Amino acid sequence: MSILLRGRPRPLARLAILTCAIGIGLTACGSTSPTPPIASPTDLPSVAASPTPTSTPTPVPTPRPTPRFTNEPDPQLLTLIPDTVAGSTVVKPAVSAFGVTPGDIGEVYGDVGLRFESLQLAYVAPRKLSLYAMRMREPLVGTADLEPYLAAAGEYVGIAGLHREPWELKTVAGHIVWARPEDNATAAGTMVYTWAVDEYVFLMIGTDDALNTAMLAALPGEAAPTPSPRPSATPRPSPSASGSPAAS
Repeated sequence: MSILLRGRPRPLARLAILTCAIGIGLTACGSTSPTPPIASPTDLPSVAASPTPTSTPTPVPTPRPTPRFTNEPDPQLLTLIPDTVAGSTVVKPAVSAFGVTPGDIGEVYGDVGLRFESLQLAYVAPRKLSLYAMRMREPLVGTADLEPYLAAAGEYVGIAGLHREPWELKTVAGHIVWARPEDNATAAGTMVYTWAVDEYVFLMIGTDDALNTAMLAALPGEAAPTPSPRPSATPRPSPSASGSPAAS
């Protein structure tokens, strides 16, 4: 009995062995190691702060002009149109008497027409001449800038074909205008004109050349360039008496 007791581990010894096994990963049993010092914030390597990402502003597109499909009276535009031309009365109906708006005819003139603000119609009875006068807001254009819209302008007033070829840039009544003659959809002698000056754009069709010319002369227009005067020829000097051969 005493032999068995000497062979069994004592409880205190077993506790010591278990404690040592649990702490084997931290410290060696029966020995102490100095605890490594905890680094202070000043001892840590500095880390560069990441830059704050800046958002790239999204470009805002420039809004396109909005066509105007209401037509308010424009007294100045009305006064611009003469009351008579070549002895004929010019009828200028109130804007409430016709259903066309700046936006309607503006569709003919593309980007230019988007800026039409007011419209005034006029005609010479019995429909010998019809005029569309438009006021536009900036940016303004000149007569040459209307070239992309010529075919559509002609169709709007009755020309059958959407063709650019018949239009010519010419001077009529001292003004630079686009002009074209009739085709098989219009009466003989018909002429169509369109031009721009300052804040105005005009479209006109007429069958009477005298009326057409008189109306063009009465309305504002882009003046034709004045031709530069040609230098006068310098007369050749006449031979002097001393330079003439002596008589024999």
